[in-house]
Amino acid sequence: MKKTTKNKLDSKMTDEDWFSLGKSDAWAGKPKVPPEQDSQAASMYELGYCEGEIKHPPTETSSR
Repeated sequence: MKKTTKNKLDSKMTDEDWFSLGKSDAWAGKPKVPPEQDSQAASMYELGYCEGEIKHPPTETSSR
């Protein structure tokens, strides 16, 4: 069972959604903006963002 959380737009997002959003934001070079009203969602976002900073997006090509 996936835990769902609510963001400020009142749409339900799972922990996995928040993790993926954080990772995607890091890959896109966007500033870190975790949700303020939900500590669980914020933690998952932070985790994804940190992983995104470490691992490069699958679409990124390396130049040799």
